[in-house]
Amino acid sequence: MSSIRFTAQARRGVVALALAAGLAVGVAGCGGGDDDKKPESTASASQKGGSDPSPQEGQSDDVQAELKGSSGLLMQITSVERDAGGFVTVNGTLKNDSAKAVTVPGALRGDETEIIAHDRSLGGATLVDSKEKKRYYVLRDTEGRPLTTTGLSILKAGEELPVFMQFPSPPESTTDVTLQLPTFSSATIKISG
Repeated sequence: MSSIRFTAQARRGVVALALAAGLAVGVAGCGGGDDDKKPESTASASQKGGSDPSPQEGQSDDVQAELKGSSGLLMQITSVERDAGGFVTVNGTLKNDSAKAVTVPGALRGDETEIIAHDRSLGGATLVDSKEKKRYYVLRDTEGRPLTTTGLSILKAGEELPVFMQFPSPPESTTDVTLQLPTFSSATIKISG
């Protein structure tokens, strides 16, 4: 029962962190600057239904790893942050690199009954700590919803969608983990923070 309370507290902390990061970015954007510079554009897909606020707002544009999926889908990981609250947030972009619309596979949400009961998500993702010989599953809120991007459906040709996944934090001594996502290749990622 205490782990359920923890995930709810972790979720509230992430929401507060995302809001603070968004405000910081907004304030930084208000400063005077070089008028000749073009603003950076960000692509995002609208999600079916409302999903929870996510922490990807402060993510970096640097790609740490790429996982290749079926039908031209590509997951680019841009940041992996350890939080003092005891969890790790993986941010990235889900892209459709093909020339036609692609339905995001339902297998990405995994096969656990509790997660399947909710909308399409990245709930099947895991982090593998080979040093400690442990596997970490996506965190869930008190109602069983995975703490990941939800509402995944169809990505048009060339479309990108910012995504996130949250996991329990491996020990501080672990910095390299393997991200596994159903229907995608695996990749080693480095935890910062």
